[in-house]
Amino acid sequence: MATETQEGTAPAAPPASGGLPQFDFQWWPGQIVWFLVIFLVVLLFVRFFVAPRVGGTIDAREDKISGDIADARRLKDEAEAQAAAAAAETAQARAQAQRVAAEARAKAQAEVSARLAEEEVKLAEKASVAEARIAKARDAAMTNVAGIAAEAAGAIVGKLTGRSATATELRTAQGS
Repeated sequence: MATETQEGTAPAAPPASGGLPQFDFQWWPGQIVWFLVIFLVVLLFVRFFVAPRVGGTIDAREDKISGDIADARRLKDEAEAQAAAAAAETAQARAQAQRVAAEARAKAQAEVSARLAEEEVKLAEKASVAEARIAKARDAAMTNVAGIAAEAAGAIVGKLTGRSATATELRTAQGS
């Protein structure tokens, strides 16, 4: 009897349809309704919560990028202005340095010319003193040449003739 009670209380099994329940046409209206409800909820969630946040983030990022670009352009302009000022200062300093160098060169040239003139005067004085000494030495040498010539003539006469010439003969020979 126990088997009788079990058979009588068991629920009836659904008839086997032989496929997936998604493809059973009896379930389609409920699936379509639930699909539309879930799609509408997700659509509204994205429309009112996700899209404004993403849009706000995009706008904020765009504003930040625009601000950064503006700052970069401003800094670039400032850097170019500073570079131009530095180039102008460098050119001015270079011109001043060239002017100072030219002045120093002219001053040095004047000093060299002055010293050269002084040295030329000293050399001219020394040359005139030397020429006077040379003339004096030449005159002295010329007076000695006559005596040396007389001695040489006496020695030559002595060798050739065998007798020595007298001083009067040498003076007479000198005069002629």
